[in-house]
Amino acid sequence: MQKLEVFGANKLKGLIKISGSKNASLPILAATLLSNKKIYLKNLPKVKDIETMINLLKSLGSKVKFEHNNFIINNLNQKKKFASYNLFETMRAGILVLGPLLAKFGSAKVSLPGGCAIGSRPIDIHLEALSRLGVKYKIIQGYVHATALDGLKGSKVRFSKISVGATENLIIAASLAQGTTVLSNCAIEPEIKDLVNFLIKLGCNVKWIGKRSIKIVGVSEVKQTKYSVMFDRIEAGTYLIAAAITEGNLKIKNIIPNVIRTEINILKKIGAKIIIKKNEVQVIGNKKIKNLNIETAPYPGFPTDLQAQIMVLLCKANKRSFIEENIFENRFMHVAELNRMGAKISTSGNKVSIEGNVNFACAELMATDLRASVSLILAALTAKGKSTINRIYHLDRGYESLEKKLKKVGAKIRRVY
Repeated sequence: MQKLEVFGANKLKGLIKISGSKNASLPILAATLLSNKKIYLKNLPKVKDIETMINLLKSLGSKVKFEHNNFIINNLNQKKKFASYNLFETMRAGILVLGPLLAKFGSAKVSLPGGCAIGSRPIDIHLEALSRLGVKYKIIQGYVHATALDGLKGSKVRFSKISVGATENLIIAASLAQGTTVLSNCAIEPEIKDLVNFLIKLGCNVKWIGKRSIKIVGVSEVKQTKYSVMFDRIEAGTYLIAAAITEGNLKIKNIIPNVIRTEINILKKIGAKIIIKKNEVQVIGNKKIKNLNIETAPYPGFPTDLQAQIMVLLCKANKRSFIEENIFENRFMHVAELNRMGAKISTSGNKVSIEGNVNFACAELMATDLRASVSLILAALTAKGKSTINRIYHLDRGYESLEKKLKKVGAKIRRVY
């Protein structure tokens, strides 16, 4: 099994180009099922979750090829409506094919999802919302059997809880529904706005009518289009934190700084120097890191996908800090591994207390999920000596060429096969 060896205590200096967004690419790939024409997608990241989603599309009958930096998806002969568990066991986003399959065919059989073990993340909100569009469903032996025999019907849907995945599924499904759908209490993550922009280019009638409300007028068919996916804001945030934690000097390029203003403001409060340009942010780390209390929240709040990374940085702060995790339960599994490296972190429910002034020690470590795995690398970058991170298949699900990018800016890191 592959692992990473990190030789720490080097300041990171240089330029890192940010890849396309995994979390934007996945719903956009699912939405391509609405079309029977060719779709050209650029800037998809080369990560395992994208490969898995493309394999899922292929299993449904899509033709996918890579040519001239474009993924070309052709669904002219896409007829299958069954999405098997073996393509869902490592990735939750597979459930996003449910909406477009129902919109296109009026029925679907889709596996319940897998993915990171960071809480239940139930799909009840997806199914409740789809039922408002006329979908009837049963869950039998781990599969959702869903039908809308007379087609999807536009309706008013208010999500019981803000959910990124449910918002995406409903926007996609409603795009081919009969009549008008109004969604309220929607998630407003940048990745959802990217999905909406893609659907508009596809010929769908989707528009925002309030901060968390979307109006969708169903269309009968969509057109051929080309689209370039937005940058990965979680990857960008991870490298911003890496610069701060190693007292480095990194330029993070190919981004839109305003999209990550919350993360930038947090780093400013902690003591990092930030220089913002049009599509670039430069972070200069400070030896003195200030303590801070942070809570995760839906966008534009602090993202749960950066909670593990910022926790590592707060271990170096001058005083005790606190983090409250409000999105997922059971997302502190990295705490035990960080404590093995010398951190002093205690958990209570959805809150952690982080003692400051920690000097991390090298150790052999075990990654538990995608974002936890990268937090262990951040800690290892500051620890003198060699740390080994096992189970890095989690890391490969969401970070393109991480060790190569880190090597270019001075990290001593290598993959061991």
